[in-house]
Amino acid sequence: MKNDVAIAVVGTFDSKGEEHLFLRECIKKRGIRSLTINVGTKAPSPFHANYDLFEEMGNKGGDGAERRDKAIQGVLMRAQGLVRQLHKKGEICGIISAGGGTGTHIGTSIMHVLPLGVPKIMISTVASRDMSRIVGTKDITMIHSVVDLLGVNSISGKILDKAAAAICGMVQSEWEPTREKKRIALTFFGFITQAAEGIKQSLEEMGYEVIPFHANGTGGMAMEELASEGYFDAILDLGTHELADDLMGGYCGGIGPQRLGPVPGRNIPRLVVPGGLDCAVLEFTRDDIPSEFKERKIFFYDFRSAIRLNTGETQFLAGQLAGKLNLDTNNTKMLIPTLGWSEADRRDGPLYDPIISDAFIQRLKQDLNPQIQIQEVELHINEPSFARLAAEIMDRMVRDRV
Repeated sequence: MKNDVAIAVVGTFDSKGEEHLFLRECIKKRGIRSLTINVGTKAPSPFHANYDLFEEMGNKGGDGAERRDKAIQGVLMRAQGLVRQLHKKGEICGIISAGGGTGTHIGTSIMHVLPLGVPKIMISTVASRDMSRIVGTKDITMIHSVVDLLGVNSISGKILDKAAAAICGMVQSEWEPTREKKRIALTFFGFITQAAEGIKQSLEEMGYEVIPFHANGTGGMAMEELASEGYFDAILDLGTHELADDLMGGYCGGIGPQRLGPVPGRNIPRLVVPGGLDCAVLEFTRDDIPSEFKERKIFFYDFRSAIRLNTGETQFLAGQLAGKLNLDTNNTKMLIPTLGWSEADRRDGPLYDPIISDAFIQRLKQDLNPQIQIQEVELHINEPSFARLAAEIMDRMVRDRV
């Protein structure tokens, strides 16, 4: 870290000025520069800020809800542009903020414009709530303030000081990979871990770096986002299970339309496997099975259970997947293990149903552009030989681009 690079201290200084001034001083005492940005919409910063967006934008706030919303949107857009520019110019190396509900929304929304690896810390009164949409696909560190933020006291001061220590330590990290290798993104989830481990080992033996993503909704979307930013040379989409959970409102849903679509502006080889498309993972146990699923094949394993998809659901997913892959025919291939797509989908397994799986394959062949190669192999997804084959195909796809 260069000595002249600063940590951005960003927040609504009109209501949380004391807390952000305290953060600035905590950073300063650790020998690191800070750069303060006021994004409050009700009043100027109570102390001198490097950038006071309230004064810059002539924002006079107001009592009306609609006026307040417009003020917040305006200052947010300005702050995002400013922070993006400051980082591009090499003037900031990290960002920290503190706030309640609105402050958390503004602070994390600004953090979203910064790339992976730039330290981002949000001290929040609402951090104990569901932060999935707030954090999204970004490497934001959430710290629960525990107490409300209304000035600095013996408890909030301790939390704020430790957060300042954390951001200072983060910006001073110096680790770099030993050497650059071609990078392959690998999606998977728990039911196909053996396949993922085997593929990773095989690809690493071939000289690749494998970056795994948990196909839990956010994981798949994070992979797509990083692919669009140029992080990967290829994608091995082993865990396409997110499509099933998104259809059924399951544990790993919540994907956006970008999932499994073309990578914007890039030609990246993608090998697709129907890993986990036999089932949807829902939050119930053997003691509280929803009535609509009591006649289904079910795999119980913790507070979640996997239900076997029926023929209609399976064929819908095949059509949906084909529609996505048809948008990128030149970069895509499919590999289908015909003996099962998860640990529960195997002979004598609780979700095994080859007739339904075959309905998926037939619908896929019907809807998929013939330019996209489909290779069927008489193997189970978790067999070592399947992992080796998937790695070899992925390697050939990458080498064909050299």
